[in-house]
Amino acid sequence: MNTRRQFLLRAPLGVLVAAAACRTEAPQTNSQSTPTTAGAPPTFGTGAGSGPEVTPATFAEAEKLMQVTMTPAERRQAADSWRQSLAPYLERRAGPRKVAIEAADAPATLWNPMLPGMVPSSSPDRFVRSKAGGAPLPSSDDDIAFAPVTQLSRWIESRQLTSERLTNIYLSRIERLDPKIRSIITLTKDHAIARAKSADAEIAAGKYRGPLHGVPYGVKDLLDTKDIPTTYGAEPFRNRIPSADSAVVRKLNDAGAVLLAKLSLGALALNDIWFGGQTMNPWLLEEGASGSSAGPGAATAAALVSFSIGSETGGSIVSPAMRCGVTGLRPTFGRVPRTGAMTLCWSLDKLGPMTRTVEDAMLVLRAVSGPDAGDASSLPSRLNFDATAPVAGLKVGYIAQWMKETPATDVDRAAMETIKKLKMELKEVTLPDWPYSSLMPILFAEGAASFEDLALNNELGSLKSQVKDAWPNLFRQARFLSAVDFVQADRFRRKVALELARVFKEVDLLIAPSLRDEQLTITNFTGHPSLTLRAGFVEVSEARSDWAPDPASPLPKFNPPRRVPHGITILGRLFDDGLVGQVGLALEREFGVARERPAGF
Repeated sequence: MNTRRQFLLRAPLGVLVAAAACRTEAPQTNSQSTPTTAGAPPTFGTGAGSGPEVTPATFAEAEKLMQVTMTPAERRQAADSWRQSLAPYLERRAGPRKVAIEAADAPATLWNPMLPGMVPSSSPDRFVRSKAGGAPLPSSDDDIAFAPVTQLSRWIESRQLTSERLTNIYLSRIERLDPKIRSIITLTKDHAIARAKSADAEIAAGKYRGPLHGVPYGVKDLLDTKDIPTTYGAEPFRNRIPSADSAVVRKLNDAGAVLLAKLSLGALALNDIWFGGQTMNPWLLEEGASGSSAGPGAATAAALVSFSIGSETGGSIVSPAMRCGVTGLRPTFGRVPRTGAMTLCWSLDKLGPMTRTVEDAMLVLRAVSGPDAGDASSLPSRLNFDATAPVAGLKVGYIAQWMKETPATDVDRAAMETIKKLKMELKEVTLPDWPYSSLMPILFAEGAASFEDLALNNELGSLKSQVKDAWPNLFRQARFLSAVDFVQADRFRRKVALELARVFKEVDLLIAPSLRDEQLTITNFTGHPSLTLRAGFVEVSEARSDWAPDPASPLPKFNPPRRVPHGITILGRLFDDGLVGQVGLALEREFGVARERPAGF
């Protein structure tokens, strides 16, 4: 079951408690206590009260949410002192000394995936591309559009193909094909053509910047672009126009890449419905593309762009990569700077490439990596990738039960045989049978804090999706999460990280079913790198959805079943993204399924 759905089924909505009621009434005075005797320290709960009156009955109802039990005397004591206890917490957002928390204000506490004793390598990058194949430029524009970045870059570098022509090929495809999938929020046509002409002029003058020079791309519309709308896919931000580029867009500009489009995302980075509708899967137009990197997944699969940038907090690169049959690389937390990107969760958000091949993903990762002063969690890190290196002898771990049960398929199990065929060693590993979904209060609390103003100003109702597993309900519920449980979840997070560190002492990589709840939760919270790539095809008799089942709106069924791509996921040690790419490339070559295209595109 989807982790977000688990939360909804297990967390009762309950009734409105005092903490929620206090939104409506500002404190009358500062509640800090002032000692009346010289030398006496201040004490808790002795200042002036603020907020509404509450009763023991309020706490009796709140106990149902907080899973605590109080005696009548304890409820009376809590009710009598609540207005004094609450004042310091309420004042920050309700006044009189109100302090605005700006979007760029990160928490003081940071998640560092590097546990004590771990030291990231400070050696220079080592990046070895695959050898040029010398493939001739196709006569078909569609064949050019679907070519990998590795090949497009060589045609552009040798001036067999101009950036302007390639840009116009993609613009033509967008005009013709995007209405089928709704993957684009803002098309940057004039900007793209100007950038393409500039790239061609530089290349003609001998100023070649590297393999992304002149290559058109799109970014998930949560990355700021100067003077170009960045909407977060959400109604309250439809008219938001940033004054500066995000760090990743800056890096891609420096690499000479051509921004073609701002791509769709589920509103505020959840699932695949945005204010313009639902983004659909090019392989199966009756189902959504999955999210929240729906636009990057769909547009890349349909060859409306050569590559794209997505983001992940809890599965938002992995899931659309699976659904749309593309390669999704979720880098180690901290490798790619998030300056100028929408924040959902400071300790979980990652930005990464979505491409049609593994080597393309590594080329893009190389361009966007590196620390930035605007992201306190960004770290310097080495990228060691060699497309020509052997993989024989590497140890690949797997959890036996995960590979036997749904959502694992025969494609996942066949991939294990391919690993052995490449002379890598499969090794069974284990993780404790812990309730990993207990980590989710961190995600929900950080997300609700990031978009607190929407909740407090009653703007959550403007979002298109208002079902129980969409952000409006989740952010409202998060106001009732216990701060104690948040801290305990944070402590549990460290225990989980230590367990995964133990596993990676036994093996070099892990293979896991891409959409296994535990693997998505564990590795997103620990920050380990993940690569999802197409490994084969499966048949589905019903459309798939990110959303909780709704009997009133059943999903389309298919008879005969439809053939769709299926991907596997490999995971690596922290900052060992290059090795994940090397193994992914070796597997991709052996699978031999990366070049098949969705029908009609």
